[in-house]
Amino acid sequence: MQNTAMKKQTQQTHPGEQHEHLERKLKTRHLSMIAIGGTIGTGLFLASGTTIHDAGPGGAIAAYLIAGIMVYFLMTSLAEMAAYIPISGSFSTYTSRFVDPALGFAVGWNYWYNNAIILALELSASSLIMKYWLPDIPGIVWSATFLAIIFGLNVLSVKGYGESEFWFSIIKVVTILIFIVVGLLMIFGIMKGHTGGFGNLTRGEAPFKGGLLSIFSVFMVVGFAFQGTEMVGVAAGESENPEKNIPKAIKQIFWRILLFYIISIFVIGCLISYNDPNLLSSDLENIAVSPFTLVFQNAGLAFAAAAMNAVILTSVLSAGNSSLYVGSRVLWVLAEEGKAPAFLKKVNKGGVPVNAIYATTFVGMLCFLTSLFGDGTVYSWLLNAAGLAGYLSWLSISVTHYRFRKAFIAQGKDFNELPYFARWFPLGPILATLLCLVAMLGTNYGAFIGDKIDWYGILVSYIGLPLFLLGFLSYKIVKRPKIVPLKEADFSRE
Repeated sequence: MQNTAMKKQTQQTHPGEQHEHLERKLKTRHLSMIAIGGTIGTGLFLASGTTIHDAGPGGAIAAYLIAGIMVYFLMTSLAEMAAYIPISGSFSTYTSRFVDPALGFAVGWNYWYNNAIILALELSASSLIMKYWLPDIPGIVWSATFLAIIFGLNVLSVKGYGESEFWFSIIKVVTILIFIVVGLLMIFGIMKGHTGGFGNLTRGEAPFKGGLLSIFSVFMVVGFAFQGTEMVGVAAGESENPEKNIPKAIKQIFWRILLFYIISIFVIGCLISYNDPNLLSSDLENIAVSPFTLVFQNAGLAFAAAAMNAVILTSVLSAGNSSLYVGSRVLWVLAEEGKAPAFLKKVNKGGVPVNAIYATTFVGMLCFLTSLFGDGTVYSWLLNAAGLAGYLSWLSISVTHYRFRKAFIAQGKDFNELPYFARWFPLGPILATLLCLVAMLGTNYGAFIGDKIDWYGILVSYIGLPLFLLGFLSYKIVKRPKIVPLKEADFSRE
């Protein structure tokens, strides 16, 4: 049960005692960078160009602001629960305790395969990036090499993951700060490469190209870019001082989103016209036209393409590193709760769930191999299944927090017991739930508005939903759990 998992996570090891719990070795700086590292990646460095092209600079900023508000409410909800009950792989356990064990089962497995598939995606991306420097070496060589590195960082100790993620994130943060400084100097005419001013913000259809519908369409892309912020909650069980560190890390997310995303989009919108054809080519196979690279090149920094290629490579490795870490912890907790095979509970002397790491690595590798054989159809379906998984995890956070707070009140508990108090309740989780539903259900709204309904497109885009329902219903049928009564919800912290 959940209590068993909690005890194994928090107990201390004594001489001669078998080491069967996860280690609390993540410091405040690790958690802060896990939070920021989960947010900053190719969604900013590459996809930002497409969002500006499709919705204009003003539309892109509006979409990022709306998504940022949604993420802020989600993270404050997660902070309240994770600081009070700090356990690794928190989503499935919280949902099982406060909503329904069947829903917790579906959420846990959903989030695990999401991360296993993302690991495969990042392996594919890493091979494409390396072709920029060494085009003659087969991509699978690089993918295998990076998988070995990521596996090594995770299997040695949780501190290895924390340290690597800290430095990966530092590289991204420094790059963005340099970009913002260079961009502002160009906007105000202090640095060459731009005539100065804000003309691009109002040129043509800017700032809001396409109106509300365009903002809605890019909101889907922006939502995917922000997925990963919830990783800090999964790491709660391995934080040195979760009651203090988790709220501190999560409270910083909103302001960092504002600083890094909003200001970066503003700078790009000022310096590059939304109808610049290069913005449409911002993908992993053409790093030279990343909007960040374009701005650096216009500033006279000739090394921009190679430098951004290196930064994007660290972002990809960071995402793969985090996916393996998070996936293994969620799988370990599922095993602790009897919702996954018992052999996945094994923990080595360093407090690392080794079998869960082996399993996640193996499945991620298999998913990656599907991209190399045939026409890649299986791989495309896997990626689409993973696409909705992030939103389903976010939905579980907001719904579970609503029930968490209601159960807290129903059991007569004192709010002073909470290390962190989400002040926007119930508005926060309700608004986050609605925005998640809009983003999730509107993922491929274009399939519904054409001359004919694109049934194949709908099936491919929403394949994650029936998979999720299959997990939920199968557990319901076999175990027959009921919705947890508020007065019986489990708040145990040991």
